[in-house]
Amino acid sequence: MKRRSLPVAAALTATAVLLLTACGSGDDKSKDHPKIAGAGQRAETPKESASSSGAPAEDKPDGVDVSLPSDMNLVFDWDKPKDKNEAAAMEDAANFVRAIYRGVDKRTSNEAAVTAYSTGEGLHYAETQIDSRVEGGWTATGTRRHYQATTRSAPNGKSVEVAFCVDSSKFYGKEVKTEKILKSKPSITDFDYFKIIMVKVPTGDGLWQASKVFVEAKAAKCQ
Repeated sequence: MKRRSLPVAAALTATAVLLLTACGSGDDKSKDHPKIAGAGQRAETPKESASSSGAPAEDKPDGVDVSLPSDMNLVFDWDKPKDKNEAAAMEDAANFVRAIYRGVDKRTSNEAAVTAYSTGEGLHYAETQIDSRVEGGWTATGTRRHYQATTRSAPNGKSVEVAFCVDSSKFYGKEVKTEKILKSKPSITDFDYFKIIMVKVPTGDGLWQASKVFVEAKAAKCQ
């Protein structure tokens, strides 16, 4: 069943301070890591992951495209939760990540998918990540793997924490003008641990939006 309407915004449950980690120099420069440092509780023991397609699900707001170019492969290697709300939140957390990289590919943060799958501080995070790459004159290429996902619902059922590991060891920055791929040696900097707070949109026909993003960089537990 398709979702028929796009909400203007969703209410945030709390306030978080977001700090963008800018692209560094040297080897770090060649990796495409959208990161925000933040505090938060450690997620519960991750579920066993299973291979799944990186293609977006059909159940999304009408008119919103989260497709990506063939050389930008986002793999979501995780199991779908049994809880209906947690499953929907996890699906839209993946769409949120896709939306960011669609914005990077299209060279604009004013992308319909970005506003569809994020709100408040989550929207700010997405816009900052996209704008930094546009200003830097680079995009991304390769395979970015998302795995060991867990979900945790708030008591009121209106928000879900979606946590997961990211392996960017085969995902690189690419200069837009020259198409030069910026590679570096694999290291701990390739692994990050994300926590995305997804909030349910009251009038969104099952839509969930990213309201906050926390990232633990150099996450040894994800290796």
